[in-house]
Amino acid sequence: MSQVPIVKAFDMPEELKEEVFTVSLEAMENSMLEREIAATIKKELDKKCGKTWHVIVGKNFGSYVTHEKGCFIYYYIGSYAFLVFKSA
Repeated sequence: MSQVPIVKAFDMPEELKEEVFTVSLEAMENSMLEREIAATIKKELDKKCGKTWHVIVGKNFGSYVTHEKGCFIYYYIGSYAFLVFKSA
């Protein structure tokens, strides 16, 4: 998939941001369902970056979350919005 993520807000190191994008694009290549994309991203981040990640994917949602410092990003890929954050 050649879509470029468009970041709206973030609090994370560049290296982690790139990892999140890589995992997200791979998840989108392998699934069309929002919940499956979210589940794949969560499982991969939990495995690669430690627990506990939360992932919301969709075209229409509101949110208000608390996250660990350095572990938050909100971005778009195509028409899908992604909210990815870690909390204890």
